[in-house]
Amino acid sequence: MPQRIGEILVARGKLDPANLERALKLQEGNAGEKIGVILARLGMVSGRDLADALATQLDIPVALSTDFPELPLMEERISAKFLRDAQAVPLREDDEELALAIADPSDSYVLTAVQMASGKRVRPYIAAPSEIEAALERLYGGGKSSMGQIVDNIEVRSDEDADWGDIEHLKDMASEAPVIRLVNLLLAKASEQRASDIHIEPFENRLIVRYRIDGVLHEVESPPRRLSAAVISRVKIMASLDIAERRLPQDGRIKVRIQGKEIDLRVSTVPTMHGESVVMRLLDKGGVPLDFESLGFEGKTLENFLKVLDQPHGILLVTGPTGSGKTTTLYTALDRLNNPDVKIVTVEDPVEYQMPGINQIQVKSQINLTFATALRSIVRQDPDIIMVGEIRDLETVRIAMQSALTGHMVISTVHTNDAPSTINRLVDMGSEDYLLTSTISGILAQRLVRTLCKHCREPHEALPEVTEQMGLRRFVPQGKVTLYKPVGCPQCANTGYWGRLCIIEMMVMTDAIRALIMRHATAGELRTAAIEGGMETMFENGLRKALAGQTTIEEVLRVTRED
Repeated sequence: MPQRIGEILVARGKLDPANLERALKLQEGNAGEKIGVILARLGMVSGRDLADALATQLDIPVALSTDFPELPLMEERISAKFLRDAQAVPLREDDEELALAIADPSDSYVLTAVQMASGKRVRPYIAAPSEIEAALERLYGGGKSSMGQIVDNIEVRSDEDADWGDIEHLKDMASEAPVIRLVNLLLAKASEQRASDIHIEPFENRLIVRYRIDGVLHEVESPPRRLSAAVISRVKIMASLDIAERRLPQDGRIKVRIQGKEIDLRVSTVPTMHGESVVMRLLDKGGVPLDFESLGFEGKTLENFLKVLDQPHGILLVTGPTGSGKTTTLYTALDRLNNPDVKIVTVEDPVEYQMPGINQIQVKSQINLTFATALRSIVRQDPDIIMVGEIRDLETVRIAMQSALTGHMVISTVHTNDAPSTINRLVDMGSEDYLLTSTISGILAQRLVRTLCKHCREPHEALPEVTEQMGLRRFVPQGKVTLYKPVGCPQCANTGYWGRLCIIEMMVMTDAIRALIMRHATAGELRTAAIEGGMETMFENGLRKALAGQTTIEEVLRVTRED
């Protein structure tokens, strides 16, 4: 007897058992409706996970993105309208057999109809509905995209006629089913494409939607300009923001389930010339790998970082610009330290990921709950480890140093360009040099580079001038120097890259560096001492990863430089 679809999804960790129970109860009241359809409709599982589970249950292969044809097949025999209604796409054919991608391979009517129309034996493949829809749109066009179909169902007065000051009218518009579906579609597509941020930007003649994927912005299909007020109001309602306030920036949060994944969205709105600009940061609770190797930590750098992290007291700082992965590194460190015999307290602005077993405090500056005031109270909570989201001022630095001196491990972030210049930044804030040498155990600096797609990256021999200019012979003393370049394939949406990883430098506080700090040495002198003490710079770390085929020289140069 084949395993049930719900059991397969639960066993794979794609579905919560409680959610399966809810769906089964709903199925009892909807006789005949398949459990997979109910799970997908409720957003408890993604279309891809459901397709993979069905493939296992029915022992049918899954259609990969590379299986879909470049040109339509059987166009003269099978109409595009039938394929849209049936959620099916012909993949390839020979003299006897037609391969057919279909969302529901148990639909015997569709399989029989295609067999009769083609005059060939049909071999079914399973595909996610979103993949079939995208293939139909690309192959047959003519029909509207999902967004186009939704927009056609929205009736709205033009910007000239509409009184957008009428808040009740705006609320009604934002609460209509088509507008809700439109915003849900933007969120679902962002999640599908692994976007970290969604930018909704109104301009004079158009509304632009862009997704940040692997650190780079990409413009996507956008709703028409006339719907900008309704779309932005819908986002503000979801984030519990004041839709009547359009003159001041606002911040909020949205908790949603998209394709079976729990996702937190951090929402920021700011007023611009032509309306409010909205940016949503997607925080996928299950999508962040909390292990150092997958983040790009390796070798001696990882060894030094863990040595500092495992010390009973001191300050460990992670530095880099906004969006360089500092918070993820801190959470990975906390995940390693999080044991029942250790008390961990954090002060964050905002709390990006909720972690069980850790006491997390959200900064609220409007009631004077700042990093400094929260830190002062935390010390009385008898913690072993304290995480401070960011060191921004002298008061926070001083309390962090006092905490380290009284036997606590403190981890935090600072905004500087590299590890050695962090010392000068703290001195500029007003920190005493003797306290810095007594409390800081190590400083990690990092950047994020895009990772080459493993399916299409292409090796090539490095030009002699590139080898010499970049100093690649220090890593490959003999023989051919091989680098890799992005090509682009369906697996990586033709970008040549898939995901990101850190390039890092770890400066451990040694006696030589302490002596230089006491002499008020420059960042350059500290850097030279750190390199002499064995520190690999971010640039060198990036070159090593480029030679290993993980990224490209261009990516390393984009985010860092060799002094």
